[in-house]
This record gives sequence, structure tokens and C-alpha cells, in this order.
Amino acid sequence: MGKKSKTPKFYENLEIVSAGSEGKSIARPDGMVVMVEYAVPGDIVNARVVQNKRRFEVAAITEIVKASGDRVETFCEHFGTCGGCKWQQMSYEAQLRYKQQQVQDAFERIGKFPFPPIDPILGSAKTTHYRNKVEFSSTDRKWLTNKVDIGTLSKAENAGLGYHIPGRFDKVFDLFTCHLMAPLNDAIRNSIRDFAIANDFDFFNLYGGTGFLRNLTLRNNIQGEWMLIVSFGHEDKEKRESLLAHIHQAFPEITSLLYVINEKGNDTIFDLDVKVYAGQDFIIEKLEDLQFKIGPKSFFQTNAYQTIELYKKAREFAGLTGEELVYDLYTGVGTIALFVSKLAKKVVGIEYVAQAIEDAKKNATLNGIEHTDFFAGDMKDLLTTEFIERHGKPDVVITDPPRAGMHDDVINQLLQVRPKRIVYVSCNPATQARDIALLCEAYEVIKVQPVDMFPHTHHVENIALLELK
Repeated sequence: MGKKSKTPKFYENLEIVSAGSEGKSIARPDGMVVMVEYAVPGDIVNARVVQNKRRFEVAAITEIVKASGDRVETFCEHFGTCGGCKWQQMSYEAQLRYKQQQVQDAFERIGKFPFPPIDPILGSAKTTHYRNKVEFSSTDRKWLTNKVDIGTLSKAENAGLGYHIPGRFDKVFDLFTCHLMAPLNDAIRNSIRDFAIANDFDFFNLYGGTGFLRNLTLRNNIQGEWMLIVSFGHEDKEKRESLLAHIHQAFPEITSLLYVINEKGNDTIFDLDVKVYAGQDFIIEKLEDLQFKIGPKSFFQTNAYQTIELYKKAREFAGLTGEELVYDLYTGVGTIALFVSKLAKKVVGIEYVAQAIEDAKKNATLNGIEHTDFFAGDMKDLLTTEFIERHGKPDVVITDPPRAGMHDDVINQLLQVRPKRIVYVSCNPATQARDIALLCEAYEVIKVQPVDMFPHTHHVENIALLELK
């Protein structure tokens, strides 16, 4: 006999009390933690439990009994399928309030160190169409939101071009409108899909790794120039050139039209040769009076408008007078290093990714900046006593690590070197709080400034200024 299915657990009149992780919100019935998808604090809902974890449950709303005063109408037709903007049912003012609270909670509960009142979060002037990079995947069997006998669908009806649904590498839903990037992204993507279907191109099979049209990457800059990289699953010169010619004619805004043949088992193009069909192999982004050359493989902050505000605040916290030696850890393509360089005596940038360091050097040359040095290597191995003896003891350290935070060896080296100030920029307040707690052996937190880089998501950037005790 087969196992009997358990009766689903339901909650009635469940009060949502706070915002949680991964875009979910939290209810606490009888001391139980219930994470409710697409809920807003202040909602009263009926909900069905969809997952049982050791310390909490995950539930889906079946009915909104009473809507929160912070609940608003969603603006995207793909809300609930796409995982990109999980907070768009919450007013932007409420989003900022809960992001500020996220930083407060991390510093209080994880860091447990003294810190001053947190400055009000810097909201984004643009809450839609703010991203400068998006990636789309092709599929020959798109994710269906309605129950349909898939065997009755034609090849064209099965074809899709869009985002992966949350948590599934093998499922792509067909996307028609995305509010993350300027509206031209929709026109380009939808035109490519229509052209591919009309010309009987094979869309990619995510299980078998076969098919012609595979991925699209779009990048743009504040000036309105666009880069498109089309990834093909195999070479077919006639089809490839017909599609690229169509794009080139239809969209003069694309000043960098590139393509790559990717026959590998993964989608990354970093180890592949990206070729130019038309235009240049880069676009230029401008931040204040600086120019940054962005190629198909370059890392760059995805909200350029708010990046300027983030870096201005980091530069302000650094308190530079023109006499300081600055170390910029996890420098990427040198954006922060170059942004603060005009107020520093010298800047030394360190980054793990060798290609990013090459881009940083090119960006320094592009801007005529000669008092920066950039080095590639694992941070914990490169930032040694010998390195510091060779390049000088920093007066100020700016660090912007990945979500995992800084390695213990890096923290220990900072405690040995003891620069006057550390400006810690983070995309994860939890690991930032953990690291600062260790640094508080020698430092005190002077200022804290959250910055919203990604409206309609739960993500928040945070800057902390630490000064030597």
C-alpha cells in the first residue's frame, strides 16, 4: 500500500507581525514561527502550510482576511511566478522601514556591540527600471501557470524566453514585461522570441543541453546605450546571422551587439570567446566625472543611479584629506578605489578575480588616474604583513566583501595593522555585524548608513564607519 498523504495544515486569521528573510513575512501563532509568502506585516490571512522545517513552517496565503495598511496593488503581471520583486505588494515607504530594521536587528542580535543611532536609509529615486544588467534564458518547454496538457501544445507554444522560477534551474517562465530594466529590454527580448519562433529556431532544452537559442544578456548605461550578448547553443551561421541582422536593424540603441557559442553544460560565458557582430565590445558608464569601461564579462553594480549615492556616502565616511594611503579591499573593477582617489594620496586595490583587476587598471588609465595600484589574489593570502611592508601601512581601509563577509585572516590582519578608519560596505548586514563584532576589539562604530539598491526586494546595502579606539 502507498503512504497516506497527510492532511494539509491550515491557519485561520493569522496575523503577520514582521518582515522576514527571502521576501517572506512572519507570523507567530502560539510561539510558532510561520514564514508566509507574499504577506505584508499587518495583514490578517488564512494560510496553508506548504513546508515544515525544524524551527519554522512556510505557508502560502489562501485568503487575505484583512489587508495591511502597507499593502498596495502589484504592478507586474508576473508577480507570484517570478522571484525578482517579492516585495512589490508592500508600499515603498514600508520596504525602507523594514530594511532599516533589518540592519538594526543584525547589529543588535548578531553583532551585540555598541553603535550609534542608525542614519535614515537612503531610498532609491528610481524604484523601477533601475537595473543595468539582466539575463534571460531560453526554453523549449516553458513553465505553465495554468494546468494544460503539455502534449497538446505546439513547438511554438512550448517555447519560452524569460527568467528561471525561484529555486528551479530547469524551469523558465515566458516573460513579456520586466520592470527591473528600462522598457527597451522588453522590446528587444520579445522581438527575439518572435523572430526565433517565426523562423523555427530550436529553443534550448534545459535537460538535454541541446537547442540553438540559449541565453540573452542585456546591459545598458545611464546615457541610454545598450549591449546585447546572444548565447547560442551551437553554431549555425545562417540562422545566427539572420537573427543578429534583425536585431541590428531593429534596435539602433544597441551600440554593442555581441554573441557567443556555448556548447558547455553551464551558462557562464567567462571562459568563452565573446565575438562582436556590430559596434564595440564595451559600453561606458559615467559616475560623476569618472568613466568605467564595461565589457561583456565585467562586474559592475547593477543600479548605477544608486551606486553614485552609495559611493558618495562611503567616500564621506572615509574622511579623506588628500594625505591618506587607502586600501580598497574586494575592489572589483576599481569603482570605489577610483571614486575616492581624487581625495587620497594613493589607493591600493585588491581583488580575487584577475579579470576584474585588469579592468580596474584599464579604468584607471581611461580616467588618467596614476596614483592607484591594483593586485589580484585571494584576499587572505595577499593581504599579508609582507604586502603591507612593501606597499605601506594604510591610513584608511574600505572593504566591500561578498555576501559571506570577510575571512578571519583578513580581520586579524586589519587588527594587526590598525588603520585609523575602516569603511565597511556590505550587501549582507548579518555577516557585516559578525565581522564588526570581531573588529570591535580595537574599533568603535561611529556611523551606520543603510542604502536601498534594490527596491521591491528584501536586500539592503549598509555602510559602517569604524574608528580606532
